[in-house]
Amino acid sequence: MAVDRDHVLRSAAALLTRKSTSTMDEVAKAAGISRATLHRHFSGRDALVRALELLGIAECEAALDAARLDEAPASEAVRRLVREIEPAAGLLAFLYTENQLFEGEEQNDGWARIDARISALFRRGQQNGEFRIDLTPAWLTEALFGLLASAAWMVQSGKGAPKDFHHMTVELLLGGALRHSEQPREES
Repeated sequence: MAVDRDHVLRSAAALLTRKSTSTMDEVAKAAGISRATLHRHFSGRDALVRALELLGIAECEAALDAARLDEAPASEAVRRLVREIEPAAGLLAFLYTENQLFEGEEQNDGWARIDARISALFRRGQQNGEFRIDLTPAWLTEALFGLLASAAWMVQSGKGAPKDFHHMTVELLLGGALRHSEQPREES
C-alpha cells in the first residue's frame, strides 16, 4: 500500500497545530500509519518540520498570488491576503514557533520571498498615503504574521470563533497601520 505523502503532511500539520509537542508516534497515529512508515518518509522530527515548512511556504505563496497584492488599495489587498491565508494559519502558527527555521544559514529562501512580497504591499500602502510611515514595512509584516498566529491559536483553543478570524485580524492590524489625519504624538 502506497503512503500518500501529502496526506501524512496534512495530518501532521493538523495535529502539530493543535499540539506542537506531539511525538512522532502521535503523528503516525494521526496519519493512520505506523511509526516505521513515518520514519521511512521523515527521518525524524526535524525532517518532518522541514517538510511542513515547504508546505507552509507553498501555501503562503499561493495565498499571496490569489490575494492579488498589486490590485486596488493596499488596505483591500491586506483584507484579501488575510482571507486567502486563513486556511494555512494554523500551520503557519506552528511554523512560527519553530525557531530553527528562521536562524542560521539553513533558512529557506521562501520566507524571504514571502516577506519581500508582503513588505512591498505595506510599502505601496505607505507611498499611497494609506499606511503610517512611522511603522516600517518589515514591522508591519511581522505584525501580520504574529496576528495570524495568534488568531489561529485563539480559534484552535476555542477562545475565538472561526467566523471572527478575518475580522479580528484585519481590524487590529489595519486599526494600527492605517494613516489617520492626525497621528497621536509620543510623549517624551
